Amino acid sequence: MKTSIYRSLALAFISATAYNTYAQNTESAYFNDEYMYRFKMNPAIGNNRGFVAFPALGNLDIALSGTAKVKDFIYNVNGRTTTFLNPQVSTSKFLNDLGSNSRLGTNLNVGILSAGFNAFGGYNTISISARGDVNLSLPKELFRLMKQGLQNDTYDISDVRANASAWAEIGLGHSRDINKRLRIGATLKILVGGGNVDAKFNKAKLTLGTDNWTAVTNATINASVKGLTYKTDTNSHTGHEYVSGADIDGTGINGFGTAFDLGAVYRLNKDWAFSASILDLGFISWSNNMVASTNGTQTFETDRYSFNVDNDKPNNFSDELDKMKDQLSALYELNDMGNRGSRTTALAATLNLGAEYTFPLYRKLKFGALSTTRINGSFTWTDFRLSANVAPCKVFSASAAAAYGTFGFSFGWILNVHVPGFNLFLATDHTPGKLAKQGVPLSSNANINFGLNIPFGH
Repeated sequence: MKTSIYRSLALAFISATAYNTYAQNTESAYFNDEYMYRFKMNPAIGNNRGFVAFPALGNLDIALSGTAKVKDFIYNVNGRTTTFLNPQVSTSKFLNDLGSNSRLGTNLNVGILSAGFNAFGGYNTISISARGDVNLSLPKELFRLMKQGLQNDTYDISDVRANASAWAEIGLGHSRDINKRLRIGATLKILVGGGNVDAKFNKAKLTLGTDNWTAVTNATINASVKGLTYKTDTNSHTGHEYVSGADIDGTGINGFGTAFDLGAVYRLNKDWAFSASILDLGFISWSNNMVASTNGTQTFETDRYSFNVDNDKPNNFSDELDKMKDQLSALYELNDMGNRGSRTTALAATLNLGAEYTFPLYRKLKFGALSTTRINGSFTWTDFRLSANVAPCKVFSASAAAAYGTFGFSFGWILNVHVPGFNLFLATDHTPGKLAKQGVPLSSNANINFGLNIPFGH
């Protein structure tokens, strides 16, 4: 399979703001006692009953997440859907709507099989999951260059970041009471690596003069994907051979690792409880590392770039994507450094801090505050969520939550039906707002979480 690495950075980002899916655990359900997967957010939290998940349907989440909005890149011009590159889209409006960096992050955590049960003096969980992280950050200057086309100007397109990992995990968890107030838990995870790509485009200063253009660049790509080799091309103006894409011949296991989830719950009294957890504290050792790099900072002159927009007629979506096909490849002329052997990367860890208050006049009503921080370098994000949680009867519970964080304001909720032998929940952390006529949220934050499980015991 052949792909253009640099084209993918911009184009996959634009496409993913409109169509992006990931699965995780609903933070709005952290304080909902009948949500079977709270142990995924804090391994010290056990369930009142055992459960077995319906395969691949126990905890399914479809979501959008990012600081960039779909409406910032996709426009309607004369009744037709087009990108920001259409000349009828105002340059000033497009650029004013963007932040200094546009980020998109997806987290995949699909439960293949899950189960929980009481034994060995506590609560135990077994889970098999397919997981992945994809993160992308593009500076505003890159989109300015694409939108304006070539002008006699200087563009500082630095700090482009892209990272993607895929792996499978087997998790074994156990939690127990230490005393009447303190409960602790831990999950051991065995990780089987599928692949990892980490791209850091640290510097790209492009000076477009009247007669010649100068580029000062510094970038490195580390790719640990089985069967991957780089494809090269030659710049006809400089004679420099550079990495223009990649070939992937087959897929398979490409690494192993371990990780831990650690958690604790402390009940101060009958009204107040506090909790803390850290998730995915671990690493994966990848079998190989195909490196492409500028070998430090390099300077070269070229006139290869052609980020031009046809001002005579509007572009359709396909034409606009084709125009950018090779241009990002020419901006960073990376050398194929070959296989540099194995390397080890840490997982993106998550820190949860929670406080829960039970309303003394109606003890079926609880209020919760949850702070979540995803620790992932340039892609770190935070979310603070306040929730109200009610369980008016044995067969039904619900939660509603308001949140603010890196991705802005959001409103979440969960409806949970739990009759004997059957548990069904429907939830969201980001209730969709206004939708485009194609049904895509204009904001890049929306999700629906669904789960079907079989509880047993008391």
